[in-house]
Amino acid sequence: MSARFEMSFTVNGEGRTVAVAGDETLLETLRETLALTGAKRGCNQGVCGACTVMIDGRPARGCLSLTANLADAEIVTIEGMAEAGRLGRIQSALEKTGAVQCGFCTAGMVIAAEALLRDNPHPSAADVQAGLSGNICRCSGYRMIVEAVLLAANEGAG
Repeated sequence: MSARFEMSFTVNGEGRTVAVAGDETLLETLRETLALTGAKRGCNQGVCGACTVMIDGRPARGCLSLTANLADAEIVTIEGMAEAGRLGRIQSALEKTGAVQCGFCTAGMVIAAEALLRDNPHPSAADVQAGLSGNICRCSGYRMIVEAVLLAANEGAG
């Protein structure tokens, strides 16, 4: 077992200090130490996007990010994307369009979509497809997910 050391960062607006091993991924820390299970372990190789979280405002793969490298970082998970008890704009649009099926990819899709809309508040369908291209959904044909992101963009523009 690797030696553990304490480090601190912010998760969903709350300062956290955790003991981590040098080879521990952020996904492991979130799920096993902090009980934040929204980010999922899919491929564990950074390909599927199910583990996507925000690190310092940018989407990143939790399975590829070593926690030890994230001292003083600002981490946002799906659990921190909306006010307590309320759906965020992407989550609400996914619900309205019926775009959620099994839900395994949803957290990563929401994080990627929020990053896309932050950088491009008025995307085209092609922009949304490109912005979500790193996230795999094995249930849908993506059409409804793209529609949901466009709906969220249009509702946010109002």
